[in-house]
Amino acid sequence: MSYDCSKCPGYCCSYPVIPLTQTDLKRIARHFGLGLRAAKKKFTVPRDDEPLTMKRKADRHFGRVCQFFDTRKRRCTIYEARPSTCRKYPDAPRCGYYEFLKFERDLQDDEKFIATTISM
Repeated sequence: MSYDCSKCPGYCCSYPVIPLTQTDLKRIARHFGLGLRAAKKKFTVPRDDEPLTMKRKADRHFGRVCQFFDTRKRRCTIYEARPSTCRKYPDAPRCGYYEFLKFERDLQDDEKFIATTISM
């Protein structure tokens, strides 16, 4: 592994679409002790067609992030029940954002620098 997710501010959690499979939704529903229909209503963007998409919430760094992302600790709050797309990420040997972040933090001599996608 060429990256360290524990040092990332959660860039992958800010993707505009975080798809969910039925299996993902069942896993999340079980995690919260909910039925499938209740979990779908509570955790997905209301739409009649597939694919299921995770609801998002405000974030000061990236604008919007996954609803299960702790914006203070910068960590997933349902890590054990996270969707399959999150389990597979990154699907490459290196995470491009992490490499960029490492470079910028070194360049700016700022260990807490966060490159954002919104203007502040």
